[in-house]
Amino acid sequence: MVSNAKTIASELVPVLRVYQDGTVERLFGSPFVPPSLADPSTGVSSKDTTVSPLVSARLYLPKLSPPTNQQKLPVLIYFHGGGFCVESAFSSVYHDSMNSLVSQANVIAVSVEYRLAPEHPLPAAYEDSWTALQWAASHSVEDTVNKDPWLIRNGDFDRVYIGGDSAGANIAHNLTIRAGIEGLFGGVKILGAFLAHPYFWGSDPIGSESVFGHEENILYRMWTFVYPSVPGGIDHPMINPFARDAPSLSGIGCSRLLVCVAGMDDLRERGVRYAKAVRESGWGGDLELFEVEGEGHCFHILNPGSESAKNMVNRLASFLK
Repeated sequence: MVSNAKTIASELVPVLRVYQDGTVERLFGSPFVPPSLADPSTGVSSKDTTVSPLVSARLYLPKLSPPTNQQKLPVLIYFHGGGFCVESAFSSVYHDSMNSLVSQANVIAVSVEYRLAPEHPLPAAYEDSWTALQWAASHSVEDTVNKDPWLIRNGDFDRVYIGGDSAGANIAHNLTIRAGIEGLFGGVKILGAFLAHPYFWGSDPIGSESVFGHEENILYRMWTFVYPSVPGGIDHPMINPFARDAPSLSGIGCSRLLVCVAGMDDLRERGVRYAKAVRESGWGGDLELFEVEGEGHCFHILNPGSESAKNMVNRLASFLK
C-alpha cells in the first residue's frame, strides 16, 4: 500500500513544518478576518490596500463625527508579531487588537502585511516594512500617485508613530535605526516608537536566561530558521542590538520611545537591557520602560479581555496621544 503521508523536510516545533514538496504547514496562528466599516464594538472602520506589488496593509480609521471628518490624526504604522513566520495583519487577533488601540488612541493606523519566512526568508520582512513606512510617509507630499484618501484627508505627518509586538517590535526598532540614517520620504520624522515585548536575542545569556539549553531555545532556533543566510547568526545586529558591530543606539530616529516588557516573558531581560542601553547611549529622546508583572509574552493580544491587557492598551493609547 502506498502512503499518502508527506515527508517533512524541516520544522520549527511548535510553530510550523516544511515538507519536501515545498508546502508549509503553520501550526500556530489565528484565522483571517475581513476588514469592516464601523466595527460594532469600537466604531472603527478598516479596509485593505496595496502598498506595492509585494506589500499590502490594513488601514484603520476611528469613528469621527461629521463636523470633524476632516480632523488630522496621528499616524501609526504597525508591525505584527509571530516570529517573522506566522500571523498576519489580516488575522483575527491583530484585527481585534488594532480596532481596540485605534479606538482608544484616536489614531489612523497602517497595519503592515509583510511577507513571511520560510517562503520569504529575512530580510524580506524588513524590506517590506520599510517600503510600507516610506509609502505612508509619501502621503505628506501633495500628489496622487498610489495614495490612500484616509491618509491624505486625516493623517497628521507631524505626528507619525511606529510600533509592534515581538518580531514586529524588532522590526520597529530596526526601522527607527534605518530612518535615523536614511531619512523618510518628504522629510517626515518619526515622533515616537513603541516596542511591546521586543524579540531580541544573542549567543550570550543575560540576567535570568538559562545557560543550559540556550541554543536549543525556540527564540534562538527561530532566528536561524527565518534567516538561514544571516551573517553573524544570532549575534547579527538586527536580532542582537548589543552586538559588537551593531549601530549605536544613540542614532535611533525618533524622539519618544516606549519599551514594554512582561514579568513572565522569556524576552523580558532583553527588553530591560535594551531600555538601559538606549538611556546610556547618549540618545537624546524621552524613554519609558513599562513593565507588567505576572503576565507572559504578548498577553495583551492573546488575552485581550484581562484587566492587565486593558491597562496595557491604555498605556499604548496614552503614548500615542
